[in-house]
Amino acid sequence: MNIQIFGSSKCFDTKKAQRWFKERRIKFQYIDLPKKGFSPGELRSIRQKLSFNDLVDTKCRAYQDLYMAYITPEAAEEKLLDNPQLFRTPIVRNGKQATVGYCPDVWEKWE
Repeated sequence: MNIQIFGSSKCFDTKKAQRWFKERRIKFQYIDLPKKGFSPGELRSIRQKLSFNDLVDTKCRAYQDLYMAYITPEAAEEKLLDNPQLFRTPIVRNGKQATVGYCPDVWEKWE
């Protein structure tokens, strides 16, 4: 299993996800999304499993400030790479599988 947790240190669900994997002694790699962001390849891989609406936090302030509701899908992809605060967290990835949010029922099936 190759678990990656993309999240924010201020996000409670990210902390819960980390704790869930630690309690089961499953090794994971934590990526601080606001600092590091996604590479274009990582985003493409995650987008194969998750829709744009699943990934984007439409309630965050950056979504409104960047007028995300009014731009084309192609421009939205570029904005996501430049503004990692737009993502809902945590995004947990295991190879080609991915989830958004705290989803222990799904993660148990990965084991």
